[in-house]
Amino acid sequence: MATLQASSIFCLKGKSSLQVIHFCKGSVIRATNTNNNAQKTQATLPPLSSFPSRTLSEGLDIGSTGSTINAVTTTQTEKHSLNFSTSNTNTTCSIKQSEELSNRIAVSKLHAIMEAVADRVEMHNNIGAQRDNWNRLLLTSINAITLTAATMAGIASAISGTGAPFMALKLSSTILYLAATGMLVVMNKIQPSQLAEEQRNAARLFKQLRIQIRTTLSLGNPTSVDVNEAMDKVLALDKAYPLPLLGNRMLERFPDTVEPTVWWPRKQRDRQQADYQERGGIRKEVENGWSREMEEEMREIVGVIEGKDMVDYLSLSRKALGVNRILAISGPLLTGFGALGCAFVGIIHGAWPVVVGVVAGAMASVVNALEHGGQVGMVFEMYRSNAGFFRLMEETIESNLNEKDAGRRENGEVLEMKVALQLGRSLSELKHLSSSSRNGEAPEEFASKLF
Repeated sequence: MATLQASSIFCLKGKSSLQVIHFCKGSVIRATNTNNNAQKTQATLPPLSSFPSRTLSEGLDIGSTGSTINAVTTTQTEKHSLNFSTSNTNTTCSIKQSEELSNRIAVSKLHAIMEAVADRVEMHNNIGAQRDNWNRLLLTSINAITLTAATMAGIASAISGTGAPFMALKLSSTILYLAATGMLVVMNKIQPSQLAEEQRNAARLFKQLRIQIRTTLSLGNPTSVDVNEAMDKVLALDKAYPLPLLGNRMLERFPDTVEPTVWWPRKQRDRQQADYQERGGIRKEVENGWSREMEEEMREIVGVIEGKDMVDYLSLSRKALGVNRILAISGPLLTGFGALGCAFVGIIHGAWPVVVGVVAGAMASVVNALEHGGQVGMVFEMYRSNAGFFRLMEETIESNLNEKDAGRRENGEVLEMKVALQLGRSLSELKHLSSSSRNGEAPEEFASKLF
């Protein structure tokens, strides 16, 4: 056994074993030679200052056993490195497991949403077919009732008298006119042709949403953002195309102001206009498919859509709404006049009561055929939906242009191709449209070639 006064940390390496000893000034170093198990020797060494200025290993003259000061540090470093590597591996594995779990949950949720969307497609298809049948059956029934009442009024005036046949024909025609008036009021209120068009649009948009969800799943690695976005789209479609006919949930059939139909979630996004100076002046390099030329092209297309297509379809919507409102008011008024004319047949002498009863019935049949046979309500809804289609395209382009960070935008080339397909144009035609508008020429054609 050896005792040594020291002020540092040493490691003594023997021939057959390595003993690691930590000590400070005034501490005792105990080194055991495993070769001498039976004998133990204790000695007191002189202070280190008495040794000449040489290396520590030379002063101690340990010889072949040597000393390695770096052994402790190296061993500790290796241990720390091993622990750090193990910790990093465990952390990486836990992160991967968490990501895989969240991906599986997102996939399950998207599948659940897709099932609900498929159910809504069937539901809107069935209800749309049902309401289209309403339109045809009610139109046929009301016109048959109206013409029957007009015929009875004419026969009653031809009999002229106070007998039972006269009174039966007179009362029957009056009752039929009143029934036709009440049915017309209800039919004009709900507009079955417009209801059927709403359900057709809803079924088409839900099919489109189902395809989008399927595409997200096929690309792999869906996130909670995809799930929330799909949920918002489903709820927005439910709000845009409600199913109930009673209460305040039904869409207004004759609105005071005509607005485009909105079936997408309108989130509050940063719509601050981007300034070219803030972007570093004129940008020539392509970033995420975007360049200054691409931005100018998209802005010009938005201008054409907003100035031509949307204005035109909103104008057509207002005209269709005005015609539908006039026809919806005229039909019940004419059948009401027919009921009054039949009621006064035989009471007021002269031809006026029977003329009013017969002519009003004939005109009411024509008006009903124009309104519901021509499906003016459906035409109004179609124009309004087309205006909503252009509004959605406009907001999509503007939301990308107003995003300052080009990396967060949708890829410019992909967006350009989508816009061209939605407008029914090739890429060269789309560039020609934007260039003609950029040169100050008023575009003679509309942006869309589809409708």
